[in-house]
Amino acid sequence: MQVKNFWDLDAWKYGHDFVLEIYQVTKLFPDDERFGITSQLRRASSSITANIAEGFERYHFKDKTKFYYQARGSIAEVQNFLMLAKDLGYIDIEKTRELFAQSQIVAKLVNGLIRANKSK
Repeated sequence: MQVKNFWDLDAWKYGHDFVLEIYQVTKLFPDDERFGITSQLRRASSSITANIAEGFERYHFKDKTKFYYQARGSIAEVQNFLMLAKDLGYIDIEKTRELFAQSQIVAKLVNGLIRANKSK
């Protein structure tokens, strides 16, 4: 399949599923975390796909790569907040492992975008 839009990218598709999962999980967080860790997790996770989309639409390869690096940084930010959420007892260890595994798949796909751009 030819990639014509950002939503055709596997990195974006898997990332989008990951964002949806983060939103579902954070619904269960305490109300007093609405402006804290809940907001941080949601913003960082949605930033992954937003940066993939913006990078895809950039014309110059350096610009594209910059946004893909930003997406990778957002993945690390999400992983940090997932560890915090686990340590605070908001999510259990099994769910944390599942979300980490998802984030690592997205990271590998983003790394593929970065490699592909650097080779051009």
